Amino acid sequence: MVRRVLSLPSGRIAVGLLVLIALLAALGPVLAPQDPLATSDNTLASVSWSHWLGTDYLGRDTFSRLLDGSRVSVLASLEVALVALGVGAVPGILSVYLGRVFEWGTLRLADTLVALPFLLFAVAVTALLGNGLTQAMLVTGVLVSPLFYRVSRAATLAVARSQYVEAAIISGASVGWVVRRHVWAKVLPPIAIALAQTIGVGFIIVSSLTFLGIGVQPPAPTWGGLLASDLGYLDYQPWAPLAPAILIMLTVWASNLLADTIRDVSGEAGRAFVTHRRDVRSAHDASDQNATAHSGGAR
Repeated sequence: MVRRVLSLPSGRIAVGLLVLIALLAALGPVLAPQDPLATSDNTLASVSWSHWLGTDYLGRDTFSRLLDGSRVSVLASLEVALVALGVGAVPGILSVYLGRVFEWGTLRLADTLVALPFLLFAVAVTALLGNGLTQAMLVTGVLVSPLFYRVSRAATLAVARSQYVEAAIISGASVGWVVRRHVWAKVLPPIAIALAQTIGVGFIIVSSLTFLGIGVQPPAPTWGGLLASDLGYLDYQPWAPLAPAILIMLTVWASNLLADTIRDVSGEAGRAFVTHRRDVRSAHDASDQNATAHSGGAR
């Protein structure tokens, strides 16, 4: 699947942007040219060689704070996606095999979680448990998990009704063996699509919470927190919110683009699509070679 994704321009663009964001998260605090928490008298300064994005209302270097805040934003969005994956995908697969009681219970629980507004619920849980981003992301991941539950359940149902799976169960194969051998390969593409989409959703949730000042205590920088603080000084720095807003938008767009690309290349339709592109490319190469040969013969 990875090779198919990278065979498309959209896949290469999405993966390249996400790798760049991941590098910012890993190396951003190290690459920050100044201390992101150090204040100075040079408040609301314009862009210069010493301050590439200017300074904020406390004289802190905005570029350093943007780099340092990337780690929290990225890790929190990944926490949402991985918690949702673990909580939703496994029960979704097992609901097909563990009987009516487990199926009915998990379906009702998924319906209940879907009805809850996850952003407001995360705010409420943060207010009860304390202002920490980890517990807010754990709760949000659980509330987003019905997406993985429904996707994995639908894919498992399609595989479970196939003749080779029924034959394996009749032959005495265990549920774990059937899931590992037959189900997982079919369920993986839709789960990968949901995971890519959830990373983008996680970024929106993290940015929204930190924009409201929830989850991370100041002066710790985050992209949403930088966006919120910059909006209060638009009269002095009208360009200041552009950098965090563009980073958030690019990350969400790259996640959705990756999800669309995985959907395009997965399954029989995806294999036919990639094969068609390869045939078209081969035909173009052959025509170019023929044209070169004819031009050489004419000379």
